[in-house]
Amino acid sequence: MPISYDAVLVVAFGGPEQTEDVMPFLENVTRGRSVPRERLLEVAEHYHHFGGVSPINDQVRELIAALRHELDRNAIHLPIYWGNRNWHPLLPDTIRNMSDDGVKHALGLVLAAYSSYSSCRQYLENIDDARQTIGAAAPRVDKIRVFYNHPRFVSANTARVSDALQQIPSERRRAAHVAYTAHSIPNSMAEKCEYEQQLTETCRLVSEQLGTPKEQWRLVYQSRSGRPSDPWLEPDVVDHLKTLKQQSIEDVVVMPIGFLSDHLEVLFDLDEEAQAACREMDLNMVRAATAGTHPEFVAMLRELIQERHSEDTNRACIGQFGPGHDFCDSDCCPAARRLER
Repeated sequence: MPISYDAVLVVAFGGPEQTEDVMPFLENVTRGRSVPRERLLEVAEHYHHFGGVSPINDQVRELIAALRHELDRNAIHLPIYWGNRNWHPLLPDTIRNMSDDGVKHALGLVLAAYSSYSSCRQYLENIDDARQTIGAAAPRVDKIRVFYNHPRFVSANTARVSDALQQIPSERRRAAHVAYTAHSIPNSMAEKCEYEQQLTETCRLVSEQLGTPKEQWRLVYQSRSGRPSDPWLEPDVVDHLKTLKQQSIEDVVVMPIGFLSDHLEVLFDLDEEAQAACREMDLNMVRAATAGTHPEFVAMLRELIQERHSEDTNRACIGQFGPGHDFCDSDCCPAARRLER
């Protein structure tokens, strides 16, 4: 039976919006993980490089405005709320506002396309923790399914890569390579979820629509953190770019397919570090934009809302794995196992 929802809750990572927010934000992100102070200061410098401001909150505001327009255009009259995991507006405050407004049952649009502890299960825990702070009056929140193989998500990313390829001289375009990037996670986390499989499938589907042969694209990783002794998903994007140069490749499009907006990790790891490495190697790198507020992506979010209100049990997807489940099992996507040394 379809479920009746009375609100939409956009759930995002969050980011600092002024210099004095940076360290408190990073302490929120790493709480309970025993991250050395020196590492926090190192990451803080990434934010200070951009004036202490992460663009992610403004990007979420732009997405909410686009989604509001899309919902209104399709006569979907649900209020949209917004709560972050790590910085204001924080989920507990937003859930309290929803409760005060009389919201009983919301559909959570978690801004993550793939399944892993960090991108799925942890958000469910964050929502549950926020609800616990309110008590019995807290609204129920159901999360949307992962959408890595939704046709509109694939279409939006295909358009972004195509736009980037157009920036390469026409006589070299067909020989250009595509490096799809995603946030690396510990191997012990990856082994317990479908993160790598789903990312690879999105890359395959986009490449198929572009007509890019398998030997001209690869999924690589960025933004690795944690102890150097713990194995994480590889190869690193910069290492991959060096390999391409050794193979006499002239042009590469770097597409951050694991991210939904051009936030700070994309700007620093790709536009700064990866681009600097390419300049040093004389490798022409064009960075593709993320899905962001592409009309196909916004329309997909609207469809994900509609499908949960509908009696039709069909779920839009393409490729070989079928649609993601509407509701997660309690033991799916466990946290990484800490390796003792």
